Amino acid sequence: MAVVYQALHRRVSSLVCRLHSTYVRKMRYLNELKEDDSLCRQAQTSGTFYLFHNLSPFLQKVGKKYLVPQLSTAEMKQILEKFQEAEQWIEKSVLIGCSDEHRPHFALDLGALEKSAIESELQGSFTDLRKALFVVDGKDSPLLASAQSLLQWHDSHQYCSKTGQPTQKNPAGSKRVCHASGITYYPQMSPVVIALVSDGSRCLLARQPSFPPGMYTALSGFCDMGENVEETVRREVAEEVGLDVESLRYSASQHWPFPSSSLMIACHALVGAQRNEISIDSLELEEARWFGLEEIVEGLKREPRSSKQDDGSFLPWFPPKQAIAHQLIREWVQQQSA
Repeated sequence: MAVVYQALHRRVSSLVCRLHSTYVRKMRYLNELKEDDSLCRQAQTSGTFYLFHNLSPFLQKVGKKYLVPQLSTAEMKQILEKFQEAEQWIEKSVLIGCSDEHRPHFALDLGALEKSAIESELQGSFTDLRKALFVVDGKDSPLLASAQSLLQWHDSHQYCSKTGQPTQKNPAGSKRVCHASGITYYPQMSPVVIALVSDGSRCLLARQPSFPPGMYTALSGFCDMGENVEETVRREVAEEVGLDVESLRYSASQHWPFPSSSLMIACHALVGAQRNEISIDSLELEEARWFGLEEIVEGLKREPRSSKQDDGSFLPWFPPKQAIAHQLIREWVQQQSA
């Protein structure tokens, strides 16, 4: 009887979904996969898989382009059967989305298997995510970032923080459960503010010692417990460069997988033109300085490899267009130009 009810429920749900937009239907289908374990397992047989190895995504270079291959279940099993663990590995996959035609996408980390053997079989390579995000097509970057974050979360939450007992993921990977305590764990993101500070005619960019030579970006920092976005921006700007924020304006947000899953909340912050002397926190920053419009425009045209000068020094360059810091800088330029 229960089987009949479930089948009827799915048919009714499918009929209702046809009345909604493509986006609504897709979101409701993904939610079904997260909640219905048997439906998700069935979807694994017709889905596509993105491969990772120790959290590095698999890419294939075709000409000058880097592609993110999507492997079918049949292709996955053909590869994994060589390691005699096909079914076991498919179970470790996590749901990361689906196409408009409701073909589900999964991510799978094969870190315990021999990397070179997989790369040779598929004629590609596992690439560090920081590099991958800036060489693949723009539509693939968010998917790789969210997939890596979810895989990393599962890797670091294999045990219950209360009992120390192993937790079990559901087939979709949307949660982990400790059966000893009954606690359900869900993936979480840490809120981070990123603020482009301006005194009206210039914008402030900074760099940390770990940055590539010549790269400058907007100020950023994690939200402290109990803070709202406005409080975090004001505190971070005061701590890092010793300036008082007079007003701020929200721009946009972006998921960012570093150092773990973060929600970047981007803002423009205005400081007083009469009180704009920078005093950096040397524990956080290597350098921070004001940039005029002309220097920003030139820096946006510059690529990392073209920034090195004959004397060994580096001209300033800024994060690539996939990063939300780039968007903030572009918006500032447009505002100044207007």
